[in-house]
Amino acid sequence: MFKTVVKYRIFIITMAVVSALILALFYNILKPQRVLPIYQPAQVNAALVDTAIQYKKKYHKIADFALVNQNGDSITQADYNGKIYVADFFFTTCQTICPIMTDHMYQIQQQTLSDPDVMLLSHSVTPEIDSVAQLQRYALKKGVLASKWNLVTGDKKQIYDLARSSYLAVKTTADAGSHDMIHTENFMLIDQKKQIRGFYDGTDPKAIETLLDDIKVLKASFNE
Repeated sequence: MFKTVVKYRIFIITMAVVSALILALFYNILKPQRVLPIYQPAQVNAALVDTAIQYKKKYHKIADFALVNQNGDSITQADYNGKIYVADFFFTTCQTICPIMTDHMYQIQQQTLSDPDVMLLSHSVTPEIDSVAQLQRYALKKGVLASKWNLVTGDKKQIYDLARSSYLAVKTTADAGSHDMIHTENFMLIDQKKQIRGFYDGTDPKAIETLLDDIKVLKASFNE
């Protein structure tokens, strides 16, 4: 028996390897591809959503916008057409979660540097403080590349409306008429059709890893 095993050991090993390869091939063929959800206002924490759309269950997309970036350039939805992008809300004088969020945005910038299909967009929730000059200083300090990542300021009401009616990302104060915003740690992943495909804790390194993986999933789904 031992001599027989020795005699046919190459054949046995070869068949074992081939069998393993065949099983792996079938697993990859049959394994369902991961698909990211499309988030609607009704699925999101109501505190982050404008009351007019809290019960909306379909067809939600990011509204058109016209803002100004750290270089004084006009930034509109056209600059993000056909792109996957990560959006957030911050302010340059924030000393709590914003520095962590900005560092993680920088990490995403570096990880996607060679991919022109992926961009970043950070909105100031205190546009009255975050002038173009202020954003430019912040961008230089944080290593922001304008070709990849826009820090934007502009009309406060427009940013407020984007935050609560498009990105579903900030809380409001008791005086909603003031358009003051309490930003959260959320990063939003937006697809090429202007739909929200994920929410991530911008202060959590593991969530950033998940976000980077989800960008790959999203790219693959649109390349099929």
